[in-house]
This record gives sequence, C-alpha cells and structure tokens, in this order.
Amino acid sequence: MTLFTKKIPIVHVILFLAASITVCRAAPGEEDPLKEVSLVTLWLPQAQFAGYYVALEKGFYKKHGLDVTIINGGPDNPPFKLLENGKVDFAVMWLSTAIEKRASGIKLVNIGQVLQRSGLMLIAKRSSGIYKPKDMNHKKVGLWDADFEIQPRAFFKKFDLNVTVIPQSYTVNLFLQGGVDVVSAMWYNEYHTILNSGYDPEDLTTFFFYDYGLNAPEDGIYTLEDTVTNEPGTCRAFASASLEGWIYAFTHIDEAVAIVLNYMTASHVPATLRHQKWQLERMRDLSLVDGSLKEFGRLTEADFAGVAQGLKETELIKDIPQFSAFHKDYRIHDKD
Repeated sequence: MTLFTKKIPIVHVILFLAASITVCRAAPGEEDPLKEVSLVTLWLPQAQFAGYYVALEKGFYKKHGLDVTIINGGPDNPPFKLLENGKVDFAVMWLSTAIEKRASGIKLVNIGQVLQRSGLMLIAKRSSGIYKPKDMNHKKVGLWDADFEIQPRAFFKKFDLNVTVIPQSYTVNLFLQGGVDVVSAMWYNEYHTILNSGYDPEDLTTFFFYDYGLNAPEDGIYTLEDTVTNEPGTCRAFASASLEGWIYAFTHIDEAVAIVLNYMTASHVPATLRHQKWQLERMRDLSLVDGSLKEFGRLTEADFAGVAQGLKETELIKDIPQFSAFHKDYRIHDKD
C-alpha cells in the first residue's frame, strides 16, 4: 500500500492550529452561555466519525462556545433530510449527495471538508486475471446503489468497459464466495474485512478512483445557507472545533479509538479495536494529502467541479451549483 503513509510532522500540527483554527474566535468568557447545536453523522458510531466524538469528549466544542449533541444517521435518518427539516444544525455528508441536493433546491453549504481523497475503490482477486482496468471487460462487478455508483460508472465509461453490474449488499460475501469478479469497497472498511478473511494485499488488485482522475472526496461538514448567513460565528466555531477534533484524533490514534469504542458500546454496535484503528488510520491517510495539513478542511474547486460534472453527465443534476455559494472556508479568519 503506497497511499499517504507519511507521518505527520508535529510542527505542522502546531502551525496549522495556530494559523488556521484557534484564531477563528476568542475563547468565551466563563459567563457566556454555550450555544446548543446538533450534528448528524452518516451512520452509527465508528472511527469514520472519530473527530467529532473527540471534539466533544476533549472539550473542543465547549472551548468554542458550543454544546453539541451528536445524532446517529443512516438510511432511515438521512442527514440532508434532517437538515432540510430543521431537525439538526450540521451534518456529515458526501460531496456528491450535497451537490445533488443543492442542485435540487436544498441550499446546503460545505463548511469543512474532512476527506481529501475518495475512500471508495474496486477490488479484484489477482487469481481472476484482473490487473488493469481493461481486464474488467465482460466481468461481473458488484456495485452499491445511489452515490456509490457515480464513480464506478464514470470509470467504466472512461475505459470503455462493458461489465455486468450485480447489486451489492452491505457485505462482501458474494465476492469472497466467487459470485462477482470485482467488488465495491471503502478502503477504511470493507477492504480491511477482505484482508481479515484470509487474503493478503498481494492477492488483490485495487483500483482507487483518485488514481484515475475520478476523485470524489466523501465526508464533509454541511449546514444550510440560512445558518451561514444568520449565524456565521456558530458555523465558524463548529467547523473549527470539529477540525481540531480530527487533528487530535489523527495524532492520538489510540486515545481516539478508545473514545470511539465507548460510543459504539453505548449504541450496541459490535466493534473490534483492530478494525477501528485501521479505519481511523485510513481516514487520516485520506484526509491529509501527502501527510500534510496544508489542504485539510478545505474543499477544492477542482474536486467540486469534477464531481458536479460527473453528476451532470449521468443526468443526476441539470445545472451545476455555483461553487462560491456552495463552500465556505472557515479555516481562516474572515469578516463575517
């Protein structure tokens, strides 16, 4: 594995925190009441959301004047719907989902981009003879639906592949049993499951969409445009504290995993320390470009444009939203 395995220089952490986060607001006085806000994640507690749990448990939200409640998301609790209906103040969402919903009239705004690289990938067994994209031609490929289909279908189009798409469940069992030649996976989740089932990395061919010019970074922090307009200080405080929580999690892996496991236990979610540690380490690799904090927290216009264009080409949206209205960079001090 060669992606983003450099250690994080501690001096970068110090400079980043000093220049990009802690300057965003002065510490509230002891008499200042905390602002109550809520965040919905994409799923049940796991290391994919470690930064938010760490920010809460280490007091980073409180330091920024916030009293935060974290709500579990999922298919029956979609973050965009909770935001649209005013049930929550902030949400973790995929960029593709947010652009699609913005184009449909829900005025979502990205106020922080945690992942800079897409964790979605395709995996094949080398024993099947798949080493390059063209080797997938006429093979059976397992795909999840909705947002998970966008990058794979763009990949098939780019390499002029004719594949048989097989609907994929939440497990990789069909792949393990030979029912499909290629499986969809998240690097920080299902890939590790496949390794734990008895395969070595050398037994597998992996296709990261970023390597093929199809980057669509997933987890970002979103709120509504009205919230950005009416409560910019709250948005800045939430984004700053959340990013601070992520940086702490990336530089204190074992402590962060222990915090996550406590939340998983409280929610009755089965967990192993080994898998959660893997997940957080991969989240770090996907968040810190070349091990650097330089771009962490910012959504680039290039990534936005690439995902939006893909959505338009697949006719999921008609018009591409304006980037300047879609993204607010709260890593630096401004005059809101």
